Amino acid sequence: MIETHAHLYADAFDKDRSEMMDRAIEAGVEKFYMPNIDSESIDGMLEVEDKYPTAIATMGLHPCSIKKDFQKELYQVEDWLAKRKFVAIGEIGLDFYWDTTYKEQQIEAFKIQIEWAKKYKIPIIIHCRDSFDETLELVKTNYNEDLRGVFHCFSGTAQEAKDIADLNFYIGIGGIVTFKNGGLAEHIPEIDLDNVVLETDCPYLTPTPHRGKRNEPVYLDIIAQKIADLKQMPKSDLIAKTSSNAQALFS
Repeated sequence: MIETHAHLYADAFDKDRSEMMDRAIEAGVEKFYMPNIDSESIDGMLEVEDKYPTAIATMGLHPCSIKKDFQKELYQVEDWLAKRKFVAIGEIGLDFYWDTTYKEQQIEAFKIQIEWAKKYKIPIIIHCRDSFDETLELVKTNYNEDLRGVFHCFSGTAQEAKDIADLNFYIGIGGIVTFKNGGLAEHIPEIDLDNVVLETDCPYLTPTPHRGKRNEPVYLDIIAQKIADLKQMPKSDLIAKTSSNAQALFS
């Protein structure tokens, strides 16, 4: 399995990070992609990358970290992108769930980071909450053959998944697919697996039956099993397909 979205550097793992990684590897997780949040998360993320060869850092500015001084944050992202190679720019995007005070700044930061992705020819990891239509439109408007990526934490419909696939983007499916009232499970049978990758978004969005506890990559197996059951296919085939997709996404 390939874990395409895990905040392994989060404080929630400080006391048992090595044990957490061991559990995941034993469960069959072979690679971990870590999306950045902002300037405060960079050092911790790179420390994890240094310690664990299968944990891979990306670089970007999360929409929830965008305030009045977002240009200063973007400058650090740009500086890091120039200093060393990253496999993706993320996580970036739009989040209108908590607050829309900095809506225009989020849009501007998203567009700037999309241009960087095209410049470096690396994918984007998109955070999209209460903003699907706006996010999809921005991707379409700024699209060219060098732009690719993944809509992380997908919770939409089969039609929305198709709209994403039509742009040759992927959808990241995590614990929401196991939620009783999550609304995603009913659409899985109609979603084409050619554009699906697995993620946990740990330490958040813990899948059933562990909701209320800290999420971690070992639970990727639960997500894979749930999707396989909904698709009425062997879990091993589902894992092979989503891992192949993840390799294609991150080259």
